[in-house]
Amino acid sequence: MWTAEMPSNIALIKYMGKKPEGVNRPTNASFSWTLNHLKTKVVIEASQKSGDIWLPLKTPYPFQMSDEGKRRYIQHFHRMKNHFGIHDSFVISSGNNFPADCGIASSASSFAALTEASSLALSELSGRKIDTETKAELSSQGSGSSCRSFYKGWVLWDGGKIQSVSTPYDDLLHMVVIAGDKSKKVSSSQAHKLVPSSPLFLGRVERAEKRLQDFMQAMKTKSWRDLYEIAWTEFWDMHALFETSHPAFGYFLPGTIHALNSARSFWSQMNDGPLVTMDAGPNVHLLWREDQKDQALDYFNKSLQGKLTCLSNLEEIGFAKV
Repeated sequence: MWTAEMPSNIALIKYMGKKPEGVNRPTNASFSWTLNHLKTKVVIEASQKSGDIWLPLKTPYPFQMSDEGKRRYIQHFHRMKNHFGIHDSFVISSGNNFPADCGIASSASSFAALTEASSLALSELSGRKIDTETKAELSSQGSGSSCRSFYKGWVLWDGGKIQSVSTPYDDLLHMVVIAGDKSKKVSSSQAHKLVPSSPLFLGRVERAEKRLQDFMQAMKTKSWRDLYEIAWTEFWDMHALFETSHPAFGYFLPGTIHALNSARSFWSQMNDGPLVTMDAGPNVHLLWREDQKDQALDYFNKSLQGKLTCLSNLEEIGFAKV
């Protein structure tokens, strides 16, 4: 038996849309923060039966994959087996400590965890070693954003190059406000295919690249407010693509609007606050500096407690439903 856990990540500068070469390459560079407290666990066991199968693992947030999800997951496992030259059969079990398919990048953590567990199993069976860079590259072929989960802290993914980036803000507090925990009607993979149909997609790559440059500069100058404003504009740009695609689709729920309005009001009142972003889903991510812990707890107590579920790496909040 081989077991691995890998984290999710959240991009502040996002990629939306993929290059047409068929190698899962993004249209633009992305810059993310690794969420070490939100993880997928994968267990791989040898099987005497013919063929590989997937089963749900008993975890705090067990989930069932769609037939298409199972196909993609097993297909990636076959990719890993081909890399190592292994043809045996296995049972793959996986589960999260957070809700899947609702905008917390569960595909990133699940494919990273599958890649990591596969590497442990198949390298042992084949006697072949594999480095982190190769694992990240292989993982990206299953889920593009999963390659960022192999690195800690801030991660830059630019074309085929993935690297950790040191910044003045290398220790952050994180909250994700769960506005909805039901599976998305439009998956992230589907969203990537649909957004080029939006009239706003023209110029999207240039806008994202400019924001990446501005974001990195704001990091260097420790301009937290600039980081907030850039991240805010960036996720709205992405969701505007969704709402203007053909056909149009969207992820916002009432809880989404509540979380966004309360975060914006907090900034207005305090002249300080969290970086705010969203993935392709209804949930809202908040990143706070370590010196903002009291502010973060104050925001949680006044704006979220009793209203919405929140998952956090703050011990005072934790993973319990509020």
